[in-house]
Amino acid sequence: MGVHESRAAVAEAVSALDAAVATLRLHYGDTLGVRRLVSDVARLGDDLDELGDPQPGHGPYPVRQLEVVPDEPYDPSMWAGAEDEGLGAPDRRAP
Repeated sequence: MGVHESRAAVAEAVSALDAAVATLRLHYGDTLGVRRLVSDVARLGDDLDELGDPQPGHGPYPVRQLEVVPDEPYDPSMWAGAEDEGLGAPDRRAP
């Protein structure tokens, strides 16, 4: 999805949210919570309008690949000489 399609989708979502909040205002009246919602939705629209075009050279983030960690146990020799975190060296006792 390109930048213009993304902005149009967000604008459509903000418009739908604005309509939903207007419906809530009919049911709840002019309460503090409703006024905050109205203000928040207006702010979303204003922020979208102020967003402008993306910076030149700023592309989409690369898609991260999921790293699969096998369930089989690690080779015990990998832990040779390692200390258990919080327990100290095997030849010493905790106070």
